[in-house]
Amino acid sequence: MPTTAADRIQAAERLEADVLVVGGGVNGAGIARDLAGRGVRVVLCEKDDLAAHTSSASTKLVHGGLRYLEYREFALVRKALAEREVLLKSAPHIMWPLRFVMPHDPSMRPVWMIRLGLFLYDHLARREVLPPSRTVDLRRHVAGQPLDIRFTKGFVYSDGWVDDARLVALCAVDAAERGATVLTRCACVDAVRAPSGWSARLERGAGGAPIEVRAHALVNAAGPWAAQFLTEHAHSPDRVALRLVKGSHIVVPKLFDHDHAYIFQNADGRIIFAIPYEGEFTLIGTTDVEHHGEIGNVHADADEIAYLCEQASRYFARPVRPADVVWTYSGVRPLLDDESGSPAAVTRDYRLELDTRGGAPLLSVWGGKITTFRKLAEEAAERLLPALTAGADAASAARWTGAWTAHAALPGGDLRATLGSDAPPASDVTATFERFAAALAERHPGADAALVRRLARAYGTRAETILARSLGAEVAPGLFESELVYLRDAEWAVSADDVLWRRSKLGLHLDARQRAAVDAWMSSHPPAPLSERSERPAAR
Repeated sequence: MPTTAADRIQAAERLEADVLVVGGGVNGAGIARDLAGRGVRVVLCEKDDLAAHTSSASTKLVHGGLRYLEYREFALVRKALAEREVLLKSAPHIMWPLRFVMPHDPSMRPVWMIRLGLFLYDHLARREVLPPSRTVDLRRHVAGQPLDIRFTKGFVYSDGWVDDARLVALCAVDAAERGATVLTRCACVDAVRAPSGWSARLERGAGGAPIEVRAHALVNAAGPWAAQFLTEHAHSPDRVALRLVKGSHIVVPKLFDHDHAYIFQNADGRIIFAIPYEGEFTLIGTTDVEHHGEIGNVHADADEIAYLCEQASRYFARPVRPADVVWTYSGVRPLLDDESGSPAAVTRDYRLELDTRGGAPLLSVWGGKITTFRKLAEEAAERLLPALTAGADAASAARWTGAWTAHAALPGGDLRATLGSDAPPASDVTATFERFAAALAERHPGADAALVRRLARAYGTRAETILARSLGAEVAPGLFESELVYLRDAEWAVSADDVLWRRSKLGLHLDARQRAAVDAWMSSHPPAPLSERSERPAAR
């Protein structure tokens, strides 16, 4: 690959772009990917690591939002249901179908209401990948075994699971390979608008000279910081009312052995999920708590942990206690304030606000959910390009193309292409992954089978990049130098936390000494200075 703008930063300290995207969460990375794929020159900056905050703190579901039907959010649910199918086909290595079991509690929603909701959920959008809902006898179904014996009837429906932080990383990888400059740990501290464009100053977290960026347009995709960024850094007094809601999750040793997840109805009208997680654990969440403190400093407090344990214990035969919790994580969701009384009722839809007053375009992203990120990015590009074209030179505008992501695989997601005639139908994403994983194991018979399968899940077809070279030293159990080098050079990982808690969840499986070994390796093998890099490692 040719030298990119990112590789010239150290020497020039200045970048020219069509669009500067601020925010390396799922919306910012998705917008950068969409625009770069259209031929637009993009710079994406993120003050921390990719997906360091809200976008790695979700319940990790690709779902329509069954409970949103109660709030009459039919348009949002329809949009999310349609996107669910698109996403599952685009990355069958990091996303897969998941069946959910809702035990019926007669004191909660009546049977007719649940059946009506599930009928709408099955039919509001076209389905090819996921099977329909059905009623089950929990006295005979495998999902009834870990539940309290009073639950005899249940409802089963389909949604999907996603490795949220890897989704963000793959969007950024795709953006970079299509020409975008991705700068992590690089905060936009000042952005000044003129009629002809924006002048922005980026400061690197690790020190070094500031980076000056001149761009025709600015995208504010700073998530929970979006309103703050506008007023404090982009000098724009206008703001949309955001409601910051903290969602916390707990992880406990696995509570059941089957592959279904649960959705539990709570007496307060909320729901929680209990999901198989990382083979050895169960993920339980989430809470909805108003957040008024520092946005970047959130954690699950004792009341939230107790709440999740109490609600899960209403359903499971074996109580879940705070002492069982092995890990927690929390994130702040920036929701549009629709004046709902309960945080649970606040809309999860998004709003795109294009401001061309004063000349250069400013597009702000408000709200949203992980399932609709691709559609949000596509709509953002469609809104931005006409305004961008007005200030661009004719040659640049002539190179820009139309929407493309609806049928495109994310990096590593092109499993069917590698299988050729052996590929299952596109709608059978589970069989596609299993056949790919088996083929990968056959091509690397000398490698540990569990390692190969984990790499297939995390990297899809790009697992070959790691397996094709010498694995090197085993830095921690199941984690070799070859993978660490790949994550450092191709996915912007610079710390042990980047590797163990965002690019993977290996931190759950390692003890303190093993995690420290990864930290020591990352500290002693930093990325090369940008000025010394001539190209990214081959990843395709």
